[in-house]
Amino acid sequence: MSGLIDYPAQIWVAVAPVDMRRGLDGLSAIVQQSLGHAPCAGSAFIFRNRAGNRLRLLVWDGNGVWLCQRRLHQGSFVWPKVGDAVFALTQAQWRWLVRGVDWQRLSAQPQADWQV
Repeated sequence: MSGLIDYPAQIWVAVAPVDMRRGLDGLSAIVQQSLGHAPCAGSAFIFRNRAGNRLRLLVWDGNGVWLCQRRLHQGSFVWPKVGDAVFALTQAQWRWLVRGVDWQRLSAQPQADWQV
């Protein structure tokens, strides 16, 4: 994220898809009730639609709440496949995620027995 919004201290991914018609109040309720976090604590929360081609970002900047959306015209965002309701991202992973790159493979270690 560049521009008006600073990088938040923590970036959380809501693993389950959400209805993209939800606004600030609906997504804030998910953060509180389903994810167990306070939406105004300074963290960012990322939500995805069922098709995986849209993201919504909810972030508190200390003065108000931002609700941003990004849509891919081709392909879908790479999403964690974990059993938890929420997944933490690093800032580097966030930058790759919003570009549509498979951020999970960026930190993969090469196999020790690999040879040319």
